[in-house]
Amino acid sequence: MQLAEGRIRRVEMSRRWSYKVEAAILGVVGFMGLCFLLQTDEDPAVSTEPRAATPSPSTPAATTQPWRSPAGECRENVSVASVPGFAELPGHIQDFLRYKHCKVFPLLLDLPEKCGRPESSHEVFLLLAIKSSPGNYERREIIRKTWGRERTFEGVHIRRVFLAGVPGNARDARKLGRLLRLETEEHGDILQWGFQDSFFNLTLKQVLFHAWMEARCPGVRFVFNGDDDVFANTDNMVRYLLGIPGAGDEHLFVGQLITNVGPIREKWSKYYVPEQVTTSKSYPPYCGGGGVLMSGFTSRTIYQKSLGIELFPIDDVYLGMCLERAGLAPASHMGIRTVGVRVPSSKLESFDPCYYKELLLVHRFVPYEMLVMWDAIHQPDLVCGKKVVFRNL
Repeated sequence: MQLAEGRIRRVEMSRRWSYKVEAAILGVVGFMGLCFLLQTDEDPAVSTEPRAATPSPSTPAATTQPWRSPAGECRENVSVASVPGFAELPGHIQDFLRYKHCKVFPLLLDLPEKCGRPESSHEVFLLLAIKSSPGNYERREIIRKTWGRERTFEGVHIRRVFLAGVPGNARDARKLGRLLRLETEEHGDILQWGFQDSFFNLTLKQVLFHAWMEARCPGVRFVFNGDDDVFANTDNMVRYLLGIPGAGDEHLFVGQLITNVGPIREKWSKYYVPEQVTTSKSYPPYCGGGGVLMSGFTSRTIYQKSLGIELFPIDDVYLGMCLERAGLAPASHMGIRTVGVRVPSSKLESFDPCYYKELLLVHRFVPYEMLVMWDAIHQPDLVCGKKVVFRNL
């Protein structure tokens, strides 16, 4: 009996040891699997979140988090910390000063064939370059279905690109990076660079677009450059541009002209520009950034001049700076309304399609309004008053 009990105890001990070994093995396998999944999710080969520039040992890492640049290509300018009043500036302005010298960022999504081969890109009459944050999917979809549709109109070709950066949040960057890749596979219209998509980086987005166009689409005749919350009547744009002499080989830069203004010094403003950024009290003439039309000649000139002008946080003012450096002037076009449409009376409906049928651009529209208005102005039975012919002032 004792012998039998001893054998039973040995068997039970052996089983308990076997269970412990199996549990340990399963634990190790599970941990390795978790590590693999985490590593895959952060794999730089599939992630659109570029690595941040290495922060200076003397600077807290948090100060560089809102900015992204290729490792080793652009370092923080730590000397700006000694500028009087720097410590009291808002964080986004401090970051701008630290990294405003950075103009080279990786192109995460490219469109090398958007205009065909560079030598034949003159066949593209109008290129729509639309600034769009990665999360603005609904706006992009509506634009694709309405005024931004790639097509041939009045015998000329219209092409479209959306200009995007990268969200500052790493998790959002991964998700939205996948979204942009899906859009690229379906529509082939996303240009994305590895910098943070923010208001103060709109100038950087502008400069990088002109550099891309110089390489990929140097012969494009005309460019519409605007935001993704505008309503653009691209039919009217083409008709207007067909009447411009030179076919894009002469200077043209039209929009809602802004003159005799200068930097806003109030900290509460979205457009706050302190003296640490510029001591100038005035801006050169420029057109509101909601939407402008320019010739291929002027786009190439802006690119050349931007190489020698440091970045400025307000993108439309920066374009005015480039034009001024080139000895060129922006012009007003009464069909471009970047501050909306004013109706003659408060009793009238401001969303009446007759106010928009003859315009080139209105800022701003929500997505469903774009779809409704595009359909309304193309109704064959739409009857309006006297037709207005827009010319440069």
